[in-house]
Amino acid sequence: MCCSTMKTLSSSLMAVGLSVLFLSCGQKKEANQTAETVVTADTTITLPAPYATKSAVHFSNVIGWPDGQTPKAPAGFTVTEFARDLVSPRWIYVAPNGDIFVVESNTERKGVKQAVVNVVKGQDKSERTGTSANRITLLRDTNNDGKPDLREPFLTGLNQPFGMLVLGNHFYAANTDGLMRYDYKSGQTKITAPGKKILNLPAGGYNNHWTRNLLASPDGKKIYISVGSGSNVGEHGPENEIRRANILEINPDGSGERIYASGLRNPVGMAWQPLTKTLYTAVNERDELGDDLVPDYMTSVKEGAFYGWPYSYYGQNEDPRRKGERPDLVQKAVVPDVPLGAHTASLGLAFYDRAAGLRSAFPEKYRNGAFIGQHGSWNRSQLSGYKVVFVPFQESKPGKPEDFLTGFVTNNNKDVHGRPVGVTVLPDGSLLVADDASGRIWRVAANK
Repeated sequence: MCCSTMKTLSSSLMAVGLSVLFLSCGQKKEANQTAETVVTADTTITLPAPYATKSAVHFSNVIGWPDGQTPKAPAGFTVTEFARDLVSPRWIYVAPNGDIFVVESNTERKGVKQAVVNVVKGQDKSERTGTSANRITLLRDTNNDGKPDLREPFLTGLNQPFGMLVLGNHFYAANTDGLMRYDYKSGQTKITAPGKKILNLPAGGYNNHWTRNLLASPDGKKIYISVGSGSNVGEHGPENEIRRANILEINPDGSGERIYASGLRNPVGMAWQPLTKTLYTAVNERDELGDDLVPDYMTSVKEGAFYGWPYSYYGQNEDPRRKGERPDLVQKAVVPDVPLGAHTASLGLAFYDRAAGLRSAFPEKYRNGAFIGQHGSWNRSQLSGYKVVFVPFQESKPGKPEDFLTGFVTNNNKDVHGRPVGVTVLPDGSLLVADDASGRIWRVAANK
């Protein structure tokens, strides 16, 4: 291809990228002039009117961590590097025997057109968008010194994996397009035998909604699968959202699928509250309504409940883009429990269920509370999220979130060292945090 043709192609692609970037900015918005007060389980919040502020495009610039520098935890805790040089470590799962499994996978934005759009928007500096590693890595700390001394590729050749689960003699891996089940023996360091796809899942999705998380019921008789929406607010039509924005329930063999809860735009983290055995999820809410709409949230999940997406948010607050379409569903929408801030990309969720007396056990105030990994988003004029927050529980009721692991944002809110996602608690009482953008896993332990 000649140079002039290449220049023409480049110019055309740049124009396409710019048009995509500024399309929403040029659209006229019908503003709702009133703010709304909503009572949640932990607080009363005032939600601004839609379009009270412009919809921003603000991707972070990941610069990595200087050697010797770590995120910051409260006084009384020590943060150390548990593992590094991983390729987008996004999710962590601890098997019943204590083995630690780490998913290495990322969003794949394919095609020349998409590559140009990524550059124009600055998205290429915010996250890894190349070919996904598509593997699960095993980490094992055999001498209990807080550092893994075994690191092995456990399972490869996957398709954007995310959720993991050991149940009986099986290892489950949730690809973006289906649930895989493999024969497994406790302690094995590699799976090479082919698995079986026991359930097809709708693939792809808006932004990072390709993730499919897994959680077993406390008695091991059911598996729950979180599936995010395929769009921001249903703009592609309901036919493209079948089995999406839901938590699905199946039997361990893949049969018996049903929708356990719906209207959850992007439910990612799932966990059982230790005292009540109530299912909770962390939900990444919708974009393009302004800086402070709509807050992400953590909520208990009621069987058969509808949580609003895409027609409303925080109960009966109707989304102006879906106004009047489904008043029946708006009327039944459940108010979520704990607001976590707008555009924080609250994804990770783990309850602190370890007893006192362990080597790295956290103080009593953390018992039965929830840690939430906030990956940080792009749709706010000032960066928000990019930290781990803690939600205390008193008498099985959630309180207000408080910062726990910070220091990811730097240079006057312009750059970030990394982006926390998955969180999990180790058998010794310490906390692991997956930092996918920097390729590291951090360990937080209480000082003795």
